Amino acid sequence: MTGRSEPPDGPPENAAGGEDEYRSLVFDESFVQAARIRELSAEERMGRHTRAIRTLPEEQILVHGGGSSRAAIALVVLIALAFTVAVYIGFRSPYPQPAVRRAEPLRTTVIPLAPRGAVPGGSPERLYRAGPVSGFRSGATGINFPAVERTRNFSDSQITAALATVKDYLVESSLNPDVLTGSVRRPVEHLLDPDQRAQFERSLSSPEDDGSHAATGWLVRFDPARVELADPEVRVRGTLGYEEEAAGVLGVVSDHTFTYALRPADSSPRDGDTSLFTVRRALHFRFDREDLRLHRLEVRTAHVQAGPQSCAADATGMFRPLLAGERADARGPAATDPYATGSPTAALCGTLAAVSPSSAPPSPDSPPPAPGAGPAHRSRS
Repeated sequence: MTGRSEPPDGPPENAAGGEDEYRSLVFDESFVQAARIRELSAEERMGRHTRAIRTLPEEQILVHGGGSSRAAIALVVLIALAFTVAVYIGFRSPYPQPAVRRAEPLRTTVIPLAPRGAVPGGSPERLYRAGPVSGFRSGATGINFPAVERTRNFSDSQITAALATVKDYLVESSLNPDVLTGSVRRPVEHLLDPDQRAQFERSLSSPEDDGSHAATGWLVRFDPARVELADPEVRVRGTLGYEEEAAGVLGVVSDHTFTYALRPADSSPRDGDTSLFTVRRALHFRFDREDLRLHRLEVRTAHVQAGPQSCAADATGMFRPLLAGERADARGPAATDPYATGSPTAALCGTLAAVSPSSAPPSPDSPPPAPGAGPAHRSRS
């Protein structure tokens, strides 16, 4: 036989001889250079105790594998960029944001009511039993909520929260003894919208009869050096009402009459030295959803009538009651100059209707109407 011969039935199926078995493997230059383990040369293997293979340094592998490392870094940067874009789009609303509504300045009207004769005196009990005051309630019990029904954009709980905030404001600004004497102001201020607090502070520190900065438009305050409360239980009667004035704006109107029993502060109490001082406060409040959430309010208008006082008395900083036996002076209200420039002033004064002890009290179901149009929902107390 001269050489290798094939089997009688031919070469076996799927059989490959010699180098054909490794024909599918390709060892290109990059594969060889990137290998972590490399065989030593013949000269290197002649040394004693020399291993047949050696490990390449890490730096050399990085040099040959730099392309894959750069691709990994690029992938990380791309992922970080995509994440940043997603966060930006998530926080940026595609819809225009509604404009923030700012509270408007309070507009005030304070009118002194002058008596026609001498101010009647007596004990607090006898004075409170006479005339319409006999139907008044004591303190905060005279400030009652109307029946609450949801509006288009405000729920029952939101309307109740607005009414509760108004009641807190009325209690603090009309019934708190420390506020009445002028010793504190914070209980009233912290209920106001922050946009109105600067106006409030100026009104109390530098009151003016300019329709915007009368302290007595915000609260009831007396001179503690001149008068004091003869009875801490102030008598109250009035109404509360509400309506939705615009989308996202709830309006509340309060119209209450507060009657105080006062006596001179510089003398010991005596029988018959107590007199009544009456303040009617018709206030218009506004709320947005942020006000409701933070338990605060915006006072839009304040229409105040208070007496007995002299028409010439300056009632912008505090009320100046005429006490038992005193009479109003013959002077009228302060003069108004229509030719003057600057903020206009309105010197107003009214006459206090005489209240006879035999006068029948008005029906509790017919409280005095508030100035202007009132809300649709109104309480009765």
